[in-house]
Amino acid sequence: MRLRVEFTTEPFDLDEAPAHAVAAREVIEAAELDAVDVGPFGNTAEGGADAVLGAVDALLRTTLRAGATRISLQVNVVDAAEEGAE
Repeated sequence: MRLRVEFTTEPFDLDEAPAHAVAAREVIEAAELDAVDVGPFGNTAEGGADAVLGAVDALLRTTLRAGATRISLQVNVVDAAEEGAE
């Protein structure tokens, strides 16, 4: 099964990336995920279920330790969406 995760960490700082945002980027880029897209207002990544769920666990733990006060995330099953499109 393939999953897609979309997430943001807060609080926002438009002048420079806060430590929790840098930590989130490092976790996602180090994970064995496909199609990683990291941006200032949202981040997405896709991969196998085990890789995505492991990355989400690491993301939550790491960003909270780095000062995030809120983490919003959504996980979607990619396979089901693609099957419905055919």
